[in-house]
Amino acid sequence: MAGSSHGHTPAAWTGVIIAFIGFCVAGAFMVMAQPVGFWAGMGIVLLGGVVGAVMRSMGLGQPKHAHPVHQTTGDRAKAGAES
Repeated sequence: MAGSSHGHTPAAWTGVIIAFIGFCVAGAFMVMAQPVGFWAGMGIVLLGGVVGAVMRSMGLGQPKHAHPVHQTTGDRAKAGAES
């Protein structure tokens, strides 16, 4: 996937950063044997996914047609014949 812009969007970066913070919070509370804090961290991880999805729906993510996985076989064959 060299040259791909997959994941290089504000929605992706924001969702991953929030999830990473939640992972760190959950890990710290797991080491401190505090289950409530661990589950709060897991909630933050889920929040990262929700925020990323909302931002993508607001147009801050990669458009579906920009990724070759979303092209049909006929579209790829046609694009290859044109180049």
